Amino acid sequence: MKKINLIIISFIVFFNNQINSQEDYTLSICSKYIKPPFISDGQVYRALITGDEIAEFHVTFFGGTTYRIAIAAGQSEGNVIFSLYDKERHLLFTNKDYNNTAWWDFKFTSTVDCIIEAELIPSARTGSGILNMLIGFKQQF
Repeated sequence: MKKINLIIISFIVFFNNQINSQEDYTLSICSKYIKPPFISDGQVYRALITGDEIAEFHVTFFGGTTYRIAIAAGQSEGNVIFSLYDKERHLLFTNKDYNNTAWWDFKFTSTVDCIIEAELIPSARTGSGILNMLIGFKQQF
């Protein structure tokens, strides 16, 4: 009985270390795009996605502020398709039109509640991955 528990604990520790390593790497990809003059909103938007699953995040963007979204999954940039919709699900932006860029800058004239959907590109859907997204806003000097 002790052997089985030890094997299970070893597996859990190994798996947890693998996830933390992947999270750290994808977060470092995102962090390189949220640098001055951009400041993080203080949150890390994170999801574990498998196959063709879609992560969904609800965010409010305030009018007159310039924002930057940075997103990553896996070991390289460009593995994530993300799309920004208003609350009526009208498409405002998708990085599919821009070679799956890992970041995008935008500005609204008025405050808008949005939905951000993110999914792995088709060639990366064979496994699962930690998806990290950061949102920053541009400092006003």
